[in-house]
Amino acid sequence: MDDANPAAHAPAPDLSARLIVDRDALARNFQTLRKLAGGAETGASIKADAYGLGAAALAPRLAREGCRTFFTATPEEGAELRRVLGGGEADIWVLNGYHRPQRALYVENRLGVVLNQAHELAAFAQEPTGACALHLDTGMNRLGFSPRQTEELIGAPGVLDDLDLRIIMSHLACSEDPAHPMNAAQRARFMALAERLPTARLSLANTGGVMLGAEYHFDLVRPGIGLYGATASLTRPHPFEPVVRLEAPVLQVRALKAGDTIGYGASFTAEREMIAATAAAGYGDGLPRALSGKGFARIGGQRAPILGRVSMDLVVLDVTGCEAKARAGAPAVFLGADLTGTARDADTLPYELLTGLSQRPARLYEGAP
Repeated sequence: MDDANPAAHAPAPDLSARLIVDRDALARNFQTLRKLAGGAETGASIKADAYGLGAAALAPRLAREGCRTFFTATPEEGAELRRVLGGGEADIWVLNGYHRPQRALYVENRLGVVLNQAHELAAFAQEPTGACALHLDTGMNRLGFSPRQTEELIGAPGVLDDLDLRIIMSHLACSEDPAHPMNAAQRARFMALAERLPTARLSLANTGGVMLGAEYHFDLVRPGIGLYGATASLTRPHPFEPVVRLEAPVLQVRALKAGDTIGYGASFTAEREMIAATAAAGYGDGLPRALSGKGFARIGGQRAPILGRVSMDLVVLDVTGCEAKARAGAPAVFLGADLTGTARDADTLPYELLTGLSQRPARLYEGAP
């Protein structure tokens, strides 16, 4: 032990990253979206385990905030959501369509079925499981009744008469860009088709659609990413609060001299003397390798750029100028208010960052459940 080195007597730092999710911020984001939506009901997209943040921990808080309509991708997600909500009267809709062998799952958990194509409608109509929604493709060309199938449906009166049709919906492809002509085109197609179908609640807007204004809101909006603190746009400002941050403890701090290299492939070479800190987070925790050499963390509120490659368990940060804050055990903070900037640095979207978070970091939920 080196008695001349104070760091030799420092307590050992925690060795693992932790993911901190703020339920109060989630609740405030829901209320912000509710205000933006005006007279439309505000639902919540909680698919992919609430965009990677934990549906079991977040859905009950949204329900207590007044959310009554939830959207999942699969019936399995819907069944789990019904369980964590304690049964209840919430409407839970399965977006990915109707699969007849899973009929019991829909019935037992009172899941609404979003019908996306003609053969799903035909199968559902033989043995309805409850409420249904009709998804019209207005230009996304992903899921939904194609224009041809929609015209055939309109031309076959009575097909929907015996069904409990609650919602007619579509999905915007370019809502992150308010000036994109696709938005107005999809809205016009949606209205024209809905007017020729049986009366039901209309739903078009995701988070971006909510921000496009009242003419896109109709009866029900379906925000997702806004609840979790971001939007699809990497450039436009938004009113949503950060919900999640990844805190990785600093494990080691070292002085570098000009010519020293860092990490796999020696992809970074120091051009001057500098101080580097190694933090306990990597792509094994959900920190994308694409951030190698261009992302950053914050230590004590100051930016600490990533040096060299992000590895599975570790990342090295430039802490020159903030050495006093970058001691062993100090948290290096990723995401948080920098979620959008991090996505931009990784050449991806906040959606992928959130759903790509690993289960390895311990999860801490702040705020009321």
